[in-house]
Amino acid sequence: MSQTKTATRIVRTILILALLIAVIWLNATTLMDAYGPGPPYFGRTSNMDKWTNPLHWLLPLDVVCQSALNIDPSGGVIGVQF
Repeated sequence: MSQTKTATRIVRTILILALLIAVIWLNATTLMDAYGPGPPYFGRTSNMDKWTNPLHWLLPLDVVCQSALNIDPSGGVIGVQF
């Protein structure tokens, strides 16, 4: 394997890890904010008229990110499964 292929693979791996970390952080932060730290779901019950379910936009975002992780630059699909 040449050095350029190795460098490309390292950069691609770093970008994939950065995307995974960003998505996990976004999901965790959004869900903790929506459901609140206290029992039972303090964030949802304190302002019930203003509360919205975050899953309606988190799930499509997760699907898009999962699809992006499965695309191989050579045109195929790689086997990254979660």
